Amino acid sequence: MNDTYESEIGALLGELADVQSALLAVLNEKRQLLMKNDVAALTAIAPREQELASRLQACHERREQLLAQADADGLPADSIESLSGELSADSKQRVQASIREAANRSQLLRHQCLTNWVVVQRTLLHLSQLIEIVATGGRPKPTYDKGPGYHSGGALVDRAA
Repeated sequence: MNDTYESEIGALLGELADVQSALLAVLNEKRQLLMKNDVAALTAIAPREQELASRLQACHERREQLLAQADADGLPADSIESLSGELSADSKQRVQASIREAANRSQLLRHQCLTNWVVVQRTLLHLSQLIEIVATGGRPKPTYDKGPGYHSGGALVDRAA
C-alpha cells in the first residue's frame, strides 16, 4: 500500500479532529446559553452550527470516496480502521491512535448533544407547567366531581372569573 492512503487518511482524520473540537466548543457554549436563556445569542450561534454540520458532511463524503478508492484497489473498504490495518507498522499505530481519539470525541459529542437536549426538554416542561397554572388559576380540574365547588377560570389572567 502506498503513502497516498496514509496521507489521505491522516488528512481526513486531521480535518475530523478540527471539526469535532470546534463542535464540542459550540455545544458547550450552546449549553451555557440555554441555561442563561439567551435567545439572541442562541440564534446567532446557529450559522456556526450549520457550517460545522457542512464540514462534517464533507468529512463523511471524503471518507466514502477514500473507501471507494480502496475498494477499487482491492484493499479493505468497510471502514477507515480496516483500511489502516494495511499500512506499515509505524503508520498503522499513528493512524489507529487518531481513529480511537476521533471515536472518543464522537462519544463526547453524543453526550454533549444529549445534555443540551435534556436542558431543552426540562425548559419545555417548565413552560408547559407555567401555562397550565395560568390557564387553570393554579387549581387543578377535578377528575370526577364537577359539582358546585368547581371553578373554571384563570384567576391569574381574569379576576372576574
